[in-house]
Amino acid sequence: MKRFRLPRKIKKSLRGKLWLYPADEKGDSLMATPARSQEDYSALKKGIVRNILDPKGAKARNQAFREKLDKKTLVSDEELKRYVDDIIREDLRTSSYRTLLAAKNNPRAIPAYYNFVNAFQLFEAGEDSYGNICCLSLERAEKLLNKRKK
Repeated sequence: MKRFRLPRKIKKSLRGKLWLYPADEKGDSLMATPARSQEDYSALKKGIVRNILDPKGAKARNQAFREKLDKKTLVSDEELKRYVDDIIREDLRTSSYRTLLAAKNNPRAIPAYYNFVNAFQLFEAGEDSYGNICCLSLERAEKLLNKRKK
């Protein structure tokens, strides 16, 4: 049986990268080594295997993520109060609510308000990882409100 061989330059360009097959229904991915395996190399050529550390792919994923969070979504003050009560612990609720109301009316801090509202709506829909983003957007709103104009 003939051994799999690649030219040196191609092999060097494939090494040092993390190649993965697409995720299955559980979200798990198999690792590929296209520099060593003929099957993995042919899957790479077909476009099945992707480099997880590829900056182009990361930019597209990040852009889609930002589009979800940066949608201009306004909610009533009562609805905002309910959002804050559901996700923020009891001793921080009033200050968080005031911060978000101030961010809603501040042109520099309004993106943080949008991020909070959209992240909470995604969190409420069942995507648990967006709960942390709610808290981070609240911190971002505080920073943007405290920033001095030059």
